[in-house]
Amino acid sequence: MNILISDETPFGFDLSMTVPQGFNRDLLTVELTAALRETSMPTDSLVQIWIENVQMNDDNLLNSIGFSSYRDLWQMRCKFPPNGEGIATRPFICGVDDEAFLEVNSRAFSWHPEQGSLDSPKLNDLFKEEWFDNEGFLLLEVENRLAGFCWTKVHHQGDLILGEIYAIAVDPDFHGRGFGKRLTTSGLNYLSRVGADLGMLYVEADNKPAVRIYEDIGFTHFSTNRAYRNSV
Repeated sequence: MNILISDETPFGFDLSMTVPQGFNRDLLTVELTAALRETSMPTDSLVQIWIENVQMNDDNLLNSIGFSSYRDLWQMRCKFPPNGEGIATRPFICGVDDEAFLEVNSRAFSWHPEQGSLDSPKLNDLFKEEWFDNEGFLLLEVENRLAGFCWTKVHHQGDLILGEIYAIAVDPDFHGRGFGKRLTTSGLNYLSRVGADLGMLYVEADNKPAVRIYEDIGFTHFSTNRAYRNSV
């Protein structure tokens, strides 16, 4: 099991690394230090380290090599059926809906270091992924405009099929109308229909309004991915 070096670095960082779930904690600081040395980055480089499924002593381990936590990403899961009603949507059409989607995505995720940087070339790369299915890319149209979307993804983990709410957003012009919760429910209903055993999603731990909505639908916290950065 290796520490992963990201091909794309988030804005503001010179390097991003990920420690996969299940990594041996006895080797963590030694392997991270070696990986950082092998990159030959300048000493004043700003580095991000993600730890998947963070454990109790990981903060102390990362502190010992000069890194402190700054961001938690929760994985939440729910059983089917979800609480609440969905909303009418239609599937995404590649080559037709791209521009409208990117505009809404940019407006809704202007604050987000990863999703907010999505552009046309990156979107086309996602279309080529084995998991991509436009039928599970649900669009909400209101007043002849794209008001929001719920993009789903299916994972096979042994005998378990997880249905992920991969990305969901409502255009800021349509906030306050309850669309986010109903879009999420529609996405979960779709995932249940195509055979998923459980629903899942990732959410910023400090996004309290979103967490409350997901808890109302039936999600509970499952695990935490934590990001660390160094001081330069």
